Amino acid sequence: MMDPRLNDLAKTIVNYSVNLKKGEKILIEAVGIDPQAVVAMIRAVRKRGGIPLVTLKEPVVMREIMMGATVDGIKLTASCEAFRMKKMDAYVGIRSGSNIYEQSDVPSEKMKIYSAHWMKAVHLKIRVPHTRWVVMRFPNPSMAQQAGMSTEAFEDFYFKVCTVDYGALSRAMNPLVKRMEKTDRVSINGKGTDVEFSISKIPVIKCDGKMNIPDGEVFTAPVRESINGVVTFNTPSVYEGVTFDNIRLEFKEGRVVKAECANHTRRLNEILDCDKGARYVGEFAIGVNPQITRPMKDTLFDEKIAGSFHMALGNAYEDEADNRNRSQIHWDLVAIQTPRYGGGEIRFDGDLIRKKGKFVPPSLKGLDNL
Repeated sequence: MMDPRLNDLAKTIVNYSVNLKKGEKILIEAVGIDPQAVVAMIRAVRKRGGIPLVTLKEPVVMREIMMGATVDGIKLTASCEAFRMKKMDAYVGIRSGSNIYEQSDVPSEKMKIYSAHWMKAVHLKIRVPHTRWVVMRFPNPSMAQQAGMSTEAFEDFYFKVCTVDYGALSRAMNPLVKRMEKTDRVSINGKGTDVEFSISKIPVIKCDGKMNIPDGEVFTAPVRESINGVVTFNTPSVYEGVTFDNIRLEFKEGRVVKAECANHTRRLNEILDCDKGARYVGEFAIGVNPQITRPMKDTLFDEKIAGSFHMALGNAYEDEADNRNRSQIHWDLVAIQTPRYGGGEIRFDGDLIRKKGKFVPPSLKGLDNL
């Protein structure tokens, strides 16, 4: 029997997130998930009069492809997927799997081939700028274990977070968007962090359930060469199947000149040396989802944590908040500033905006009261 919450989630995605219209084509790409979730999506698409295309992938199969990746082979696969993606009006990516570390032993040179010739060619150049898209994770016992929760408790948490009232959240974001649009200098201080940069004349985008589920962030990008100082990201980050703890980055004129972490410092620097843009930041964002309060080693959740901010090393979003940084990677790193995680402050042009994870100006208090 299908969990009725799957139907609610599918409706949120199809009706609100991508706002599918009659006759539009949508690609549902499911990786390692319960087929019932895909069935719910297909039914929701048909109720809107849309045309669903479905791809089912398995993490162990993807690992095997990456392990033997060649430029010619990956380019061939990417060309086929690019042909299909160009015909889509919308895209939904639903990802899960029983082992988040499935790709941890894929050699870095193979991951570079996959990232440069598949992910960048299909997703960054076609899917992101040319479709209405939403990307999400799907709950399973592995995610519950990762989050330190029972399976039942995690499922309850998941559906509560993913079906939040995004309309109300969107309205509460508007004052923050306006404030950021008027801001030149951003300064952030906290435990292990003292950094300053400009966001002047870079567009500000609110993420209110239209691209990610769960959602809840307001993002822009720093002026590419403006970042100076140090940032410590106190949230673990799983990237290419490896967990990186307490990443610390030192910036000079926008470039990461020193990168270290509590583990895997060598691999961290290998990733940052993949191309010239990987050591620059392509995104700066503030997390505001009131239902997400602690990390669970999943970027789609962690970057939305209320009281957090994040920076993405690598590629900027060309059609949204572009600082002209280009890279084959886009790696979101999260720092939480609530009292439990050491506190901290964010200032816009010298004015205190957020302290210990709570907004200070009255116009922004609505984000703390959802």
